[in-house]
Amino acid sequence: MSFVVTPGMRRLGASVLGMEAIMAGLITPVAITVSGVTPALAMVAGLGLAVLCIVTIGLLKRPVGYVVGSLVQVLAIATGFLVSMMFFLGVIFAALWITAIFVARRVEGVTSR
Repeated sequence: MSFVVTPGMRRLGASVLGMEAIMAGLITPVAITVSGVTPALAMVAGLGLAVLCIVTIGLLKRPVGYVVGSLVQVLAIATGFLVSMMFFLGVIFAALWITAIFVARRVEGVTSR
């Protein structure tokens, strides 16, 4: 069975990644001021993740976008090593990502009940 990308998956996935891009950008100043991370590392981690989220939104028309989106979720959780609250937020966004895919597929009738 091939992975079918539906319009609902693209919309929900883009919504999750868009919110995640905002959150990723906002961890940059937190990592620097609160966690004492060097500015260079904080910029690469926070803004790099935000840019990856935005690029991934553009890839959601193809199945590879969902692979990259899943990688984004792993990276978001990994930023918890810089800002500990990101362990929690990363898991929340990963749950939203998984839910967006399965709910959209179920609603649009792609999966069997």
